[in-house]
Amino acid sequence: MNHYLPKRTAYILQIHKNPNQVNMFINQLISDGESDVYIHIDKKHYYNMYDKIIKSPNVRILDECVNVNWGDISQVDATILLIRNVLNSGIEYDNICFRSGQDLLVKNGFNDYLKQNQGQIFMTIESINKSESGLTNIIWPKNTRRLYQRFHPLRIYRSLLLFLFNRGINLFPNLTELPKKWNLFRGSSWFCIPFDIAKYITEFLDKNKWFYNFYRDAMCPDESFFQTLIMNSPYRSKVINNNLTYLSWGKTFWDRNHPTVLTNLDKEVIEESNQYFARKFDESVDMTIIKYFYDKIIDYLKVNESEHKKHG
Repeated sequence: MNHYLPKRTAYILQIHKNPNQVNMFINQLISDGESDVYIHIDKKHYYNMYDKIIKSPNVRILDECVNVNWGDISQVDATILLIRNVLNSGIEYDNICFRSGQDLLVKNGFNDYLKQNQGQIFMTIESINKSESGLTNIIWPKNTRRLYQRFHPLRIYRSLLLFLFNRGINLFPNLTELPKKWNLFRGSSWFCIPFDIAKYITEFLDKNKWFYNFYRDAMCPDESFFQTLIMNSPYRSKVINNNLTYLSWGKTFWDRNHPTVLTNLDKEVIEESNQYFARKFDESVDMTIIKYFYDKIIDYLKVNESEHKKHG
């Protein structure tokens, strides 16, 4: 890691495919000279991707990796592992920003924005009431915590478990309970938090094993784990309900719980969103939109660097 320039942001990335596209995103993030990138590669793809990620003093690929599966606590495990690596780096960043390998920067000035809003937590949050708490209050069998397509029997089985739960029948009750004064929250997985909040999270988890155990067999815990922890902490007043990311959710039965892949047709709405990031992109679907936003960010940084040198 480069210790000589002031470090405002540590980006933590979970990646599993498209190394060329990931490298473009990494270049966007480190080109300002004020950021480092920590990368977790899904264990299933580690040896295939490791040598394809760009080498830079500002990029660190974690040696330890988790076999990450959709809907499973492994998503949270990988995120916690990334946060701990940042905290153990010896560099005291201003912020830690969690992204995926299918994100891109789509607007300039992100670090300046964070500096202007130092101390704020950026994540999406929504309260979960009792009738909606089946994803956490059911112990979900391991084989249900997978991504299945179309009318897979286990998708129907999941719907049945939720149907019964909502009518007061819990076939697999979660015996670990949150404190009575605590409330459940949910939101998108991605967030940006100040460095001291990251310290608070890891210290809390080290002292309160019950919290992790509550989510260990939950469905999609990554969409509730950090929201619930922060919103029941002394730092809840610092939360801004915005993770600074544009995404478009699917509208059919097949993709309604997943963000759609963005294409060149989405360029205008992405820019009108005024968000700093967008997801998800896929080079196998549309490389044009990826190159457009990559060039937009990199060209801006080059012009700024040139102007800075000129006025020295």
